[in-house]
Amino acid sequence: MSKLPTDEPPAAKKIDLDKRAIEILRENSWGDYTLPTKGLYPYQWNWDSMFVALGFSEIDLDRAWTEVESLFQGQWKNGMAAHIVFRRDSPSYFPGPKIWGGTHEVATSGCSQPPVAATIVRDLYEKDPQMGEERLRKLFPRLMRWHRWFHTMRVISGGAAIAVTHPWESGRDNSPDWDEALQNVDPTGVTPYQRKDLGHVDAEMRPTDAQYDRYIKLVEYGRNCGWDHSQITREGPFAVADPGITFILARADRDLRALARYLGARDSAREIDKWLRRSQLAADYLWNDQIDAYAARDLRTGRFSDGVSSVAFLSYYAGITRPRRDAKLQKTLTRILDSAPYSLPSFDPQHPKFDSRRYWRGPTWAIVNYLVARGLEEYGFAEKAQRIRLDTRKVIQNNGFYEYFDPITGAGSGGNHFTWTAAIWLAWASPMTDN
Repeated sequence: MSKLPTDEPPAAKKIDLDKRAIEILRENSWGDYTLPTKGLYPYQWNWDSMFVALGFSEIDLDRAWTEVESLFQGQWKNGMAAHIVFRRDSPSYFPGPKIWGGTHEVATSGCSQPPVAATIVRDLYEKDPQMGEERLRKLFPRLMRWHRWFHTMRVISGGAAIAVTHPWESGRDNSPDWDEALQNVDPTGVTPYQRKDLGHVDAEMRPTDAQYDRYIKLVEYGRNCGWDHSQITREGPFAVADPGITFILARADRDLRALARYLGARDSAREIDKWLRRSQLAADYLWNDQIDAYAARDLRTGRFSDGVSSVAFLSYYAGITRPRRDAKLQKTLTRILDSAPYSLPSFDPQHPKFDSRRYWRGPTWAIVNYLVARGLEEYGFAEKAQRIRLDTRKVIQNNGFYEYFDPITGAGSGGNHFTWTAAIWLAWASPMTDN
């Protein structure tokens, strides 16, 4: 394993970074919700907002609750919490609300995103139960409906792993995990469009045009079937079992069950227990012996992704362990940590598809680092958890609050002044959080 980074900047710089992180949260706030960063992402994104809430909870717990509540203004009648909530039509972003053609009264996208909300809500509640009880009582039914949506609308009959029906739903848009399944999406006839992201970020850091053609084709498929999410999962051109959402949802189910018990919601707790009993089956389905890791699996063909993504190590965060399997998974994690000076790369640096600068094909993301390290710490892998935390600290100290970082050089990439990176700094990576 690489040596743990121990060099720290002067105390004054630590204070400056804490102050700058707070400024970024405030600067990107638009009333009751927060933008990921201005220009590149001018709306409210689902899991971004939940990490934002985690960051705000360090300085303003009331504002943290408001961030969560604002997201659920975009919840659909069927329970889905959309991945983007559009409150205006910004010319700096594509595809906007008109392209999605959603059916909810508040304009949103037509797919969801990784459900970290219940876990964050539990964190907020446990910081101050008296302050949070009334707000939790109002949010809890919404969280139940969203989890129920995943367990019904994103599971193929007879299965247990959670499907994503658009790469954007995974939160890891252009991961190599989706390459093979995405090739089966025929982009012929896609409506002509103009990308806006390349006006803000170097094209070498973003998904390719060929990928974008397929992303938009999937949006058109969903729109044309009236966003019937059951049909999209069952019959649509793209459905991949995702270890990221599967493990994040399993953890969120555990935290939702704890919230149900806090509220005395026994019927809800029993329903959640049924979901949790299926999480081990889901993990079994996602385990790939060929790479000694959990991997995405195409639900149309049964074929595994052949590379290791960072979300493979979220099994601990989910509370899913099998001793013999974990021994192999730990060896895989050690190998990947040894391959990247600035952990945790989003894709295996030894794989031919690894790209250290291009979005989810290699770069390190502070939010995934936080989730993975949290799980590792809970299961006693303290050294690896600390390595990931200190690496996250170091890239932010050296480069600032970028969207993601090159795991080989540590250079910042993507958008700058990025809210969720600032939030993770405040909640976890800053030296001020050392115990």
